[in-house]
Order: sequence, then structure tokens, then C-alpha cells
Amino acid sequence: SGHVQLLPPQNVTLLSKDFAMILTWAAGEGSPPDVTYTVRYERQDRLDKWVKVPHCKNIPRAFCNLTCALSNLYVKVRARVKAVWGRSQSPWVKSQFKDYYSDVELAPPVLTLNVRENSIHVSASFPLPTCVENLTWKYDLNLWEAGSKDKKKYEGYFRKDTVTINTTALRGNYCFSARALYESINLKHSEFSQPVCVLLNHKG
Repeated sequence: SGHVQLLPPQNVTLLSKDFAMILTWAAGEGSPPDVTYTVRYERQDRLDKWVKVPHCKNIPRAFCNLTCALSNLYVKVRARVKAVWGRSQSPWVKSQFKDYYSDVELAPPVLTLNVRENSIHVSASFPLPTCVENLTWKYDLNLWEAGSKDKKKYEGYFRKDTVTINTTALRGNYCFSARALYESINLKHSEFSQPVCVLLNHKG
């Protein structure tokens, strides 16, 4: 009657990566190629109230981005997923608990350099989900002459701030790199971004 013993998804993990909370899993053994998955989540302060995630109902892929589905970024949540195929459904499998506020993992910002005659304007953009835009993201910026170990540090700028650097005294190849910062229970930061280098006041 179209009922097959569907094995549940494996390695169900709620992970935080690049500013997003994502539930990932692997297909259960012997799953049909066209199996789909449905995800729900619950908050630690409202246990046994499993909330539907409309964009993760009957999906073919093995992950679900939960960031903007969460009603409270400061409360621990866990998610669960089941496999669906025709009229068969696997048991639900739950993840561990995490909360965005303290578990968020940051990605390095992308730097934009605007070179003017006597100055350079540096801004940092972050690959943020829209729902967390208004949290207080900051960044640190490093500036150094290529080949030198001596870095000038500009620290604690807000995400939308532009750092303006007077370049009148700078001659040669200068490099910039930045990292994202977030103050939760403790201070978190991303890795530094790949250096971007520019030739300043080059008389050639």
C-alpha cells in the first residue's frame, strides 16, 4: 500500500555558521532518491510546542536555515526533522539545544576600499540574515605596509561605520584586513578577512 519503512535522518545537528543557525542532517540508510524532509523547532521556555517552519516543509535538501524563523534569538531552541516519502514518514529526530545570541559563529566581513586623493575610506559589509541586521555588529580593522609586521589597529567600529584614513604620509603598498565582532555573554570575533592591498601615492 505504498508504505515503506523509512529510516530516520542521521547526524541531525543544529549548527551556527556565518551568522546563521542551520539544521543539517544526512539521509537515513536506503532512503529513496526523491525523499523529502520536514523541520520544526521548539523553544526551551515552551517545551513540547513544536513550531512549524513553512520554508522547510517537504524540502528535498538536507539542511534548513532557521535564523529568521526563530521568534526569540536569546532563548535556546532545538529542532527536529523527519523524512517523508509518499505516505510513509520516518520518526522525528531531534538536535541539541542552541541559541543564536551566545552560539552565533561569525564570518569575516568583506572590505570595500574607496581611494581618494589624500585619504582612503574603508567600509565593511557582513553577510547577515535580514532578521539580525539590527543587532550591534562591530568590526576591527588592521592596516599595515606590505611585508611589515607592524599593524595599525582601528577597533570597535559599528558595522555601518566607514573608517577614513589620512594617506598623505603613506607611500607604497598598504594592506587592510578586518574581523567581525559581537558582544554576547563573551566577546566573539571572526577570523580576519583575506588582506586587500593598494598602492598609495605611487609616483610612477
